Amino acid sequence: MKITPTRPVASEDSASGLEVRTANGPEALTHALMDNLYYILGRIPRTATRNDWYLALAYTVRDRILHRWMSTIEVYMSQKVKSVSYLSAEFLMGPQLGNNLINLGIYEEARVAVAGLGQDLDDLLDQEEEPGLGNGGLGRLAACFLDSCATLEVLAVGYGIRYEFGIFDQEIHDGWQVEVTDKWLRLGNPWEIPRLEIAYGVKFGGHTEMTSDAGGRLRVCWVPDQMVRGVAYDTPVLGYGVNTVNLLRLWKSEAPESFDFQAFNVGDYYRAVAQKMSSENISKVLYPNDEAPQGKRLRLEQQYFFVSCSLQDMMRVHLLRGNTPESFHEFFAVQLNDTHPAIAVAELMRLLLDEHQLAWEPAWQTTRQALAYTNHTLLPEALETWPLPLFGALLPRLLEIIFEINHRFLSEVAALYPGDTQRLARLSIIDESGPRYVRMAHLAVIGSHAVNGVAALHTQLLKRDVLADFHDLYPTKFHNVTNGVTPRRFVVLSNPELAELISGVLGGAWISSMERDIGKLEPHADDTDFQAAWRRVKRNNKQRLARILHERTGVDVNVDSLFDIQVKRIHEYKRQHLNALHLVTLYRRLKQNPGLNVPPRTVIFAGKAAPGYFMAKLIIKLINNIASVVNHDSDVSEKLKIVYLPDFNVKNAQVVYPAADLSEQISTAGKEASGTGNMKFAMNGALTIGTLDGANVEMLEHIGAENFFLFGLTADEVRARRAGGYHPRQYYESNAELRGVLDMIGAGHFSPEDKHLFRPLVDGLLDHDEYLLLADYQSYIDCQDRVGQAYQLTGDWTRKSILNVARMGAFSSDRSIQDYAAHIWQTRPVAIPLE
Repeated sequence: MKITPTRPVASEDSASGLEVRTANGPEALTHALMDNLYYILGRIPRTATRNDWYLALAYTVRDRILHRWMSTIEVYMSQKVKSVSYLSAEFLMGPQLGNNLINLGIYEEARVAVAGLGQDLDDLLDQEEEPGLGNGGLGRLAACFLDSCATLEVLAVGYGIRYEFGIFDQEIHDGWQVEVTDKWLRLGNPWEIPRLEIAYGVKFGGHTEMTSDAGGRLRVCWVPDQMVRGVAYDTPVLGYGVNTVNLLRLWKSEAPESFDFQAFNVGDYYRAVAQKMSSENISKVLYPNDEAPQGKRLRLEQQYFFVSCSLQDMMRVHLLRGNTPESFHEFFAVQLNDTHPAIAVAELMRLLLDEHQLAWEPAWQTTRQALAYTNHTLLPEALETWPLPLFGALLPRLLEIIFEINHRFLSEVAALYPGDTQRLARLSIIDESGPRYVRMAHLAVIGSHAVNGVAALHTQLLKRDVLADFHDLYPTKFHNVTNGVTPRRFVVLSNPELAELISGVLGGAWISSMERDIGKLEPHADDTDFQAAWRRVKRNNKQRLARILHERTGVDVNVDSLFDIQVKRIHEYKRQHLNALHLVTLYRRLKQNPGLNVPPRTVIFAGKAAPGYFMAKLIIKLINNIASVVNHDSDVSEKLKIVYLPDFNVKNAQVVYPAADLSEQISTAGKEASGTGNMKFAMNGALTIGTLDGANVEMLEHIGAENFFLFGLTADEVRARRAGGYHPRQYYESNAELRGVLDMIGAGHFSPEDKHLFRPLVDGLLDHDEYLLLADYQSYIDCQDRVGQAYQLTGDWTRKSILNVARMGAFSSDRSIQDYAAHIWQTRPVAIPLE
């Protein structure tokens, strides 16, 4: 599909002087491809594999990006502009080739070029591995933000870890999740550039010593018992239709000396490489299991490692530009993406105090003005804490600094609230209610000049509940920046037919100004010809997903059925098991009345459960067992099909979101911070069934209640229900249909090989039901009935689908970045001329 950028991006081929590395026409791309195949990969066409052709095209595209990167660096180094440093443990970037072709505006030119060499662009796009740098919404949000920063010409660097292995690849065996090593780097990564000369030492363990400098001032020296070296790997991130190229800089851990020759000489071969193995573990895997003490230690090592490398890198660049340490905050806006990088507060203080000899007060002012913190959770268990003995043993100097921050902070609080010892205990960075812990969210709030939630409801609940004492203390520090997603990847790349249909009536400007322009689609919602074209696009997308479902699961689905989709991390609060209860309800109704007037429905699930999360993995098993029974029951299989798509990631998401008719956003109200899958579905024309949770609240306001299927308790009602004493068994006893569903599951109808298999899940609902499934059950079932009725009114459903897209402009990540830039970062766009 041809999408023309709204701003010029590069020169075209000229009659003479063909620029193989920079020109964008098919002839130049063909020459560049062959050059890279020969001289980078050492292959001739006859022996080249599909991966060779993919790499050759990737290097061809990368050349054109690096052309713009050189211009960006020239501007950055010559102008004293403020840039953003986005610190995140995850960057779920997704495959890069297609997105870069879109942003360069050469998608069709590349298709022509590779076709002339006997290759198919879709095959080469499919060849690219999914970068294993993230898990779920947190990492994908970070990736969307990098895309939007570049598109809006906000200079930014994303900092994280170059994980050798991703979280895991998911396979489904006999209905159970099985984790398989994610070897995403096995065939190389053409987008990254190793910067072996950019490396920093990171200290662990040891002790501190007090010394005096030449002026007689007290100084602290950290004497570590281990040093690790962090090496930079850079991936350029190009904006859409502009010349701005930002950077994703990831750190790989290495030993300062990778081989102990003396140990080898005396025959101690293990000790000869022991330091190398220990050091490299830090960047080995995303989110190691932290149930064991060794796992906890490794996670803390990971967090400190990438934060320390990143802050040292910023300071190096800052001084290289001729600035002083005291002015660091004037040139860097450092955003902490959740609590994983919260240790930046103590580490920046350490660098300013110990490495650059600032006094405490100016160091503290610089730190607080440089840092800002985004909170992403309302779940207390997700607000990270570290056992004090572990923290002190691993990071002794940082613990000293945290103690001093805490002492000074609590002195201020005590002066404001004399005698309120309970408030002091609640606000303290150190939790002393039992075994002592370091509260990382408290450190982040105290050490930042701004704190933001990621949806209006989430921010409200942060201020009222989770961080209420801090809001009392710093009311102006709290902001809301509702999350967003990039339309470049999740509409233009993922749903090219829809993007072409929209551009046919609006032009292409909406791609980089969605908030301003996509609303102009609304008048077309009642146009019957446009509706027919809209339905054709949706059906084509459903056929594409149906082929993939058949290839990967063996299940054939009806593309004219209602595609009801729930894809997200498997967690009890996200309530995939509430969806499962609806499936069993519908199954029982169809068995009792095969002629029931309901539209055929295909229910699709995808998502990974944490390896140690038993109940989440049992939910996956339940869904697959229900699917096995339903799909093989001829009484119902024409009306209901259930499919679990394994290994959900960005690559799969790009096929799933465009095919959905119905988006399941059914978390317990007050539990989801924002959600971004809800936005991706709606941008692709799916209607939402959901609770008033996270960003659903704002989506409902924009889309309109008549175009949204709302059910369930509100966050305030959930709170009141719990406070008044919640007794889930009462719902079971008073609702015959619910009772029949739970009894069927609990009696082993879906697990004949082990009739007690799902008792833990059923008993948990009857005895505890922490996430109020039974309280919301009937409301959800009734709402699903309304969905079925609405889907049979084809024209009205299509109109609602069009209006969903037309009213999603506020949920572009471009709008989110504009909010951050204006209210938190105080940064401005910087145009990059192409040299």
